[in-house]
Order: sequence, then structure tokens, then C-alpha cells
Amino acid sequence: MNLFNNIYKEKRVLVTGHTGFKGSWLTIWLKELGAEVIGYALDPYTVKDNFVLSKLSDKIVDIRGDIRDKKKLEKVFNEYKPQIVFHLAAQPLVRLSYEIPVETYEVNVMGTINIMECIRKTPETKVGIMITTDKCYENREQIWGYRENEAMGGYDPYSSSKGAAEIAISSWRRSFFNTKDYEKHGKAIASVRAGNVIGGGDWARDRIIPDCIRALEKGNPIEIRNPKAIRPWEHVLEPLSGYLLLGEKLLKNPKKYAEGWNFGPTLDSIVSVWEIGKKVIKNYGNGELKDISNSTAVHEAKLLALDISKSRFKLGWKPTLNIDETIEMTVEWYREYKNRSVYNMCVEQIEKFINK
Repeated sequence: MNLFNNIYKEKRVLVTGHTGFKGSWLTIWLKELGAEVIGYALDPYTVKDNFVLSKLSDKIVDIRGDIRDKKKLEKVFNEYKPQIVFHLAAQPLVRLSYEIPVETYEVNVMGTINIMECIRKTPETKVGIMITTDKCYENREQIWGYRENEAMGGYDPYSSSKGAAEIAISSWRRSFFNTKDYEKHGKAIASVRAGNVIGGGDWARDRIIPDCIRALEKGNPIEIRNPKAIRPWEHVLEPLSGYLLLGEKLLKNPKKYAEGWNFGPTLDSIVSVWEIGKKVIKNYGNGELKDISNSTAVHEAKLLALDISKSRFKLGWKPTLNIDETIEMTVEWYREYKNRSVYNMCVEQIEKFINK
């Protein structure tokens, strides 16, 4: 693939959380761009995960480790000396964060700090892209999208931990990676926030697409616990294209792009959970929805959207797929993963996305 001016070709790239949903897709894309990928993560969530079925462990340096383990992280940085770091490893689930709030903070905040400290102490590492979430913003349930300069916050432990991680990233950027002192440290750090990311190979609990597919494969109704919640839905390749573009920009002009960035979908993709369920059923060919909303359930945001003007105008990035194309490509993976080479299917979807 001749993209991003071949800037990733033969680069040593560390991806934390490479066994996860987004991490596996990013790893495949980087591999196709000619990068030497080093992955650092916990075990995959299930044997059906995109990472497992695409057999990525045979194609990269595959390391098992916890980002809270600072000594092991330091060993990896010292041995492989990555030039670029994409930090995706996290505890990514809202409802689980109510069950394990302390661990959520340890992973999402201290884990991120551990990564930044390794970047700081490794001369060869020049760029760090820290992946957080749209939920890092102090959500006021407003109808307009959040801009990068708005307040960090979060109601639940997951969202607030990501807000805290963003504050830490900002502090490290100003304290240790300040663009005014770039000639001294030679490093650029950016944070990126995406909407509700969907696509093939995600089997995590309490996410709408995996919940839909598990129910459909069993012939059960799809149970929707928060049908009226409105989210900015985007295919996994949308934000990843933004992260990769940002990485190119940071390598070429580090002082200009070391900031926070939103990568969200077009306005037509900001729809309710119930509407997503209906579109999945249409593309899958069968199924039914069941409303199981409960007024006593733990709090989850009802409305959340991102303003992507900054990424559009300053990076030249914009979303590629509309909501129907997003769902079609997502459901295609789940319809075909049992009968095809998953790695090849992912590459085909990346190429299809690029050609659009």
C-alpha cells in the first residue's frame, strides 16, 4: 500500500493493545504499509477475536504484558527502540468500570503515564499517539459536538479515567515534550479521540455490534438496554486513517501537530442504538430487537457527539463512509469470518475503504 507517503515503511512501530479490536486492525494496516510492528498487550478477549483469526501473532513481534508493569515496558522499549508508538491498551468498557473502578484508573491513567515515561527515556522514540475516547469530555448531553479545547471530565469511572489520562497527557506534553524545547528532546506527543467505533472482529461485552451478532448467531432476539442513546458511530478504519495521517504529520512537522484531535463521523452517522440494531438486522438478513431498558441501570451517556472541524481543516482528514456503508462493511466481516481468511478479508476491506 502506497499511503501516507510511505512514511511507515521499515519504521519500528510499537502498538500497545494490539490484541484488541482497534489494535488488531491498526496492526494489519501498519503491516501492509511495510512497518516493523511490535505489539504489547494482554491476551485476546476470545478465540474469535480479529487478532486471533487473522493470525497476527505469526506476522509481528507479539509480546504479552500489562501496561501497569513499568519494568517490562522499559525492557521492551530498550530492546526494540520503537520510533513511533500508538498507545491503545486500556480498560475500554463503561459498565465494567463500575465493577472494577480502581483497576480502570490504574490501567487507563497510570498505564498511559508509564508509556509516556518510556517514550521520554528512549532516545529513538520520536512520536507518541495516545488513543483515548470521545467520552473523555465533560458530557453535558448537548446537541452540538465537543471541540478539542473543551473541559475533560466524565460521569462513570471509565469516562473520567480517560479524562484524567488526557490531563496527564497534556501535562507531560507541556512539562517534558514542550514544542518550544523540541530541539532538546526531539519528541512529539498527540492524543486522539474517536466516536463509537464499530467493525469486524469485536467480541467485547456490552457493545452493540458484538451483542447483536452473538444474539443472531444463537437465533435469539437482540436485547437493547439503552435504545434511545445517541452516539457518533464510525467504522474502525475511519479513526485509524486519522491516527496514521497524524503520525505522518507529526514525523514531518512535530511542532505543529502535537495536540489533541477528534476523529468522528459525519452527522448522518450520529443515530440511536435502536437504529443501529435495525440496520444490523437488515444487513444480516434476519433477527428481531427487544427493548430491555431499565430505569435503575447504571448511568450511561444518552447523547454524545464530536466536532471534527479541526481535523478537517488542519489535517485534511474527513470521514469516508456513511452509516449504511459502515454497517454493511461491519456485518460483512461477521457473515464471512468462518469461511474466509480473516487477514485477507481485513486487507480487502482496508483497500475498499482507501479506494472510496
